[in-house]
Amino acid sequence: MVRLPYLTALTTLFSYGILFVFGHLRDFFRKIFDWSKSNNLQGYAPICLGYEDFYTRRLYLRIQDCFGRPISSAPDSWFDVVERYSNDNNKTLHRTEKTTKCLNLGSYNYLGFAAADEYCTPRVIESLKQYSVSTCSTRVDGGTTKLHTELEELVARFVGKPAAVLFGMGYVTNSAIIPALIGKGGLIISDSLNHNSIVNGARGSGATVRVFQHNNAPHLEEVLREQIAHGQPRTHRPWKKIIVIIEGIYSMEGELCKLPEIIAVCKKYKVYTYLDEAHSIGAVGQTGRGVCELLGVDTADIDIMMGTFTKSFGSCGGYIAASKEIIQHLKRTCPAHLYATSMSPPAVQQVISAMKVILGEDGTNRGAKKLAQIRENSNFFRSELQKMGFEVLGDNDSPIMPIMLYNPAKIPAFSRECLHQNVAIVTVAFPATPLLLARARICISAAHSREDLIKALEVISKVGDLVGIKYFPVEPVKPNKVKHLKKIE
Repeated sequence: MVRLPYLTALTTLFSYGILFVFGHLRDFFRKIFDWSKSNNLQGYAPICLGYEDFYTRRLYLRIQDCFGRPISSAPDSWFDVVERYSNDNNKTLHRTEKTTKCLNLGSYNYLGFAAADEYCTPRVIESLKQYSVSTCSTRVDGGTTKLHTELEELVARFVGKPAAVLFGMGYVTNSAIIPALIGKGGLIISDSLNHNSIVNGARGSGATVRVFQHNNAPHLEEVLREQIAHGQPRTHRPWKKIIVIIEGIYSMEGELCKLPEIIAVCKKYKVYTYLDEAHSIGAVGQTGRGVCELLGVDTADIDIMMGTFTKSFGSCGGYIAASKEIIQHLKRTCPAHLYATSMSPPAVQQVISAMKVILGEDGTNRGAKKLAQIRENSNFFRSELQKMGFEVLGDNDSPIMPIMLYNPAKIPAFSRECLHQNVAIVTVAFPATPLLLARARICISAAHSREDLIKALEVISKVGDLVGIKYFPVEPVKPNKVKHLKKIE
């Protein structure tokens, strides 16, 4: 959890206050002087209204060039960023034919499979020739190929569960599955920092939702005891079922879930556990099997395991792994399985091939090397950032490392200056994070070389000094390290 210093909170609030005041003043004078140019249709209520619309118009549009930057190459360790320009103060952005080669610190390409791979790419091309781009059908009609069946069996074996089912989109895997698992009369207890897909899935289920403090097992137990004692609202009948939903690695914090403590609480009160491993499966653990392997938790203690193929496997889609009974129930009732077009066959083949590399079934040890490389890169980069004085969130072994920016003016300053020096970094602000907790989120890949990381550290350190985001004292550099850096240069 981020503990915001009072002075930083005060200056950040003051900055947002200035932006809001001037934004409202501009809206006021616009109503007076530009009333004739209003494009609202007479008699229709405005579609965009309220503070979120105000935030978009007066804050987001000013810095929208820092978000959604188009690329024109594979998201490898280096990629080509398309240059854009604006003639109306960032209200609209126009792409150019020019590109800039940048060091990629924003993509989820944890194991480097998103670029061309000697084992995966030929097999994906062959599957494209055999099956085409799309099945043009749902799984229950003509959308199940032998590749889909093979991947479901492989995923179940990989994560250590009896069965699995695939979905074409990671976000939908949460938002559509949760309503199929629980409904009215049920209770969902969700971590306060769970992903939006979980939040929307919980809301859409009709179940009662309660939140426990992030990664706080004692508070989870407190919430469980209170809810079990009180029962359902108004009737006070016992809950039909209770599900606790957590994530393996929290995508905006880079923190590992305190899984052993949370599982102990869930087993004590006989409640179901739902683990979202979107960012952890394939990226952490000795053999890439996620937080269960890393933290020594038996997968039999997790009732429902969710994951995506977009991070470590260089593809798209998601999966649910659980008991055969649960998977059969989902295949009969989940709308995302019954009505959505099945996962693209080449995307399925990409996951199969990547997973076989990780397991060593390609006949090499490249998978083990990639896993060792992502751990080494992540821990090296995190420790160096902390030594430089940045406020870095997250835990060791996590490939996600957010750098806290806080102040709204520092968001575009940091992003634009890094891009100017050929380092592409993702900045994250409201509504993806709380208003005062803006950050830059760095994602490390096994494809990054040590030279790439040192280049990135030099640029980030220089820009950090320029922007003023080194909130902690800088650790003195040892003489032998200086010689090492000079040697690399």
